[in-house]
Amino acid sequence: MASSFFNVFSVFLLVLFSIDSHASSPPIPIQQSFLQCMSSLNTTLSILPSLFYTPDNSSSFNSLLQSSAQNLRYLVPSMPKPEFIFTPLIEPHVQVAVACSNRLGIHLRVRSGGHDYEGASYVSEIQSPFIVIDMAQLRAVDVNTQESTAWVQAGATNGELNYWIAEKSSIHGFPAGVCSSLGIGGHITGGAYGSMMRKYGLGADNVLDARIVDAQGRILDRAAMGEDLFWAIRGAGGGSFGVILAWKLKLVPVPQEVTVFTVTKTLEQGATRILYKWQQVVDKLDEDLFIRVIIQSAGGGPEGKRTVTTSYNALFLGDVDRLIQVMGKSFPELGLTRNDCTQTSWIGSVLYIAGFPNGTSTPPEVLLQGKSLFKNYFKAKSDFVRRPIPEAALVGLWSRFLLDDNPYMIWTPYGGMMSRVPESQTPFPHRKGTIFKIQYVASWQDGDKDPSKHMDWVRKLYSYMTPYVSKFPREAYVNYRDLDLGMNRRRNTTFVEASSWGYKYYKANNFYRLAKIKSRVDPDNFFWHEQSIPVIPGRTKTG
Repeated sequence: MASSFFNVFSVFLLVLFSIDSHASSPPIPIQQSFLQCMSSLNTTLSILPSLFYTPDNSSSFNSLLQSSAQNLRYLVPSMPKPEFIFTPLIEPHVQVAVACSNRLGIHLRVRSGGHDYEGASYVSEIQSPFIVIDMAQLRAVDVNTQESTAWVQAGATNGELNYWIAEKSSIHGFPAGVCSSLGIGGHITGGAYGSMMRKYGLGADNVLDARIVDAQGRILDRAAMGEDLFWAIRGAGGGSFGVILAWKLKLVPVPQEVTVFTVTKTLEQGATRILYKWQQVVDKLDEDLFIRVIIQSAGGGPEGKRTVTTSYNALFLGDVDRLIQVMGKSFPELGLTRNDCTQTSWIGSVLYIAGFPNGTSTPPEVLLQGKSLFKNYFKAKSDFVRRPIPEAALVGLWSRFLLDDNPYMIWTPYGGMMSRVPESQTPFPHRKGTIFKIQYVASWQDGDKDPSKHMDWVRKLYSYMTPYVSKFPREAYVNYRDLDLGMNRRRNTTFVEASSWGYKYYKANNFYRLAKIKSRVDPDNFFWHEQSIPVIPGRTKTG
C-alpha cells in the first residue's frame, strides 16, 4: 500500500523531526500548535479543526471519550483527561499526528475499540499532558472471498468484520473475538482469541500483513517493516511499536451450519463434579468443539441462599447429530440433549456467543452498531491452568467466590491448534500444556459506596488460586491488562523492572526478543504506556 507520496512524505517527516522544537516563541494552546504543525506538513491534506475534540466543548468531548471506553472506572472525574482527542479520517492523518506528537513532545495514546482493561488507550496516569488518537473513523473492511483474505482498518469492530465477511460468504469466518464491540486494531495486538481458536488458533496466528505508522512517522507494510517487527505487533499488546492502521487477515473455512448450546448447572445439580470432569477432557475434545464455562452467582440455593451457576457455552463446527456423538463419547457428564442445541449459520453463532439477548435470531445488522454489552466499573485478572484443579479446591473457591455481590469468571478452553503452534511463533506464549484460561472479574455499578471491597475481593480470589495455576511464571493474558502485576512509572523503566509483568504476559524468551526489537525500532521510547515494552539501553540491533 506504500506509494511514492508516502515515501516522499516520510522523508519530509524525518527532516521535520530534526527541527529544534524548543525555539523560543510565545506559548500557544496545545491544540492550536498541533493543528499548525499538522497543516504545515502537507498542504494537500485537509485537517479540519472539527477533527479535534477538546474539554472546552465538554458535551461533545465527553460523549466521544465515553463512546467506546469499556471500563467506567477510568472515566471518573479524578482520572486524567487528554488535552484533546483527534479523530483521523484517512491514514495520512495518523501519520502527521504521530509526527507532530513527536516534534512537540506531547505524549500520545491510541484507541481503536476502547476495551483496554486498564484504560491505557485513553488515559495516562504516568505522563501529562497527553492526547488521544481515536481510530473510530478508520473502519473500512474489504473482504476478498476468492483469496480468502480481508483488509480491515483498526477502528472497525470485531462485529463489523464478522458482518462483512458473512455478507460476502456463508462459508468463511475469522477465528478471533468473542465480544462483538472489540476494536480489531488493538484486539489482534494481544493475540485475539475466539470461539474457533481450538480449530484455527488465534487471530494473530492468521494475520498475513499489516500497515502501521512507526516512531519515525513512516507507513510500513510487512515487507517494509521486516519480519521482526511484524512478529512483535502480533501479540505484544498495543502501544509499544507504532500505530496499527490495518490488518490483512487470512479467512478460514466454516460450515454452512454450525451448532451452539448453553447448559447451566448449579452446585445443587452437581456443578463441582461436572466442572472437574470438564477440566480433564476439554483440551482433548474434538477441535471443532469449543466449550467455555461462564461462572456466576444466583438465587435458588439451600434455604434461599445464593449458589454458584456454571454455564457451558459452546460452539460446534458441525451439525447436531455429530455433536451429540462427540459429547456422548467425551463428556457425557454434562447430559447434553438435542433440545439444548440450536443449529445456525456461522454469523448466527457469532451473535449467540457474543451474548445478544435474542441469540441466533438477532438480526446481524446489530453488529454494525459496535455497542458494548458489558460496560461497567470493573477490575479483572487472569490465569492459565496446566493441571486440573482438585474438587476440594473448587469447593474452597466457591465459598470465596460468593463473598462478592456480583462475582464473575470465564474459563476458556485450550488444546487443539493452540497446542500445536510453538510459543515462540508470536509473542503470545500460552500454548502447549495449557488446559484453559481463567478470567476473574469484579464489577459494580455507579453509586456503589465502597468500590474498593470489590477490588479487594478479586485480588483475594486470585491469591487463593495461586497453588492451582501456572507457575514460574504465573502467566497472564495481555489483553486482560492487569496493572497489579507491575507498571512503568517512568519512561526509562529497565528491562529487569518491566519483567515483573513482561514474563507473565510473554514468558522470558519472547519478552527479551520484544525488548530487543523495541530498542531497534523505537530507541527513544516514543510509544510508551503503563505496560509498554521497555528499551534496553545500548541495544540497537536484534540478534
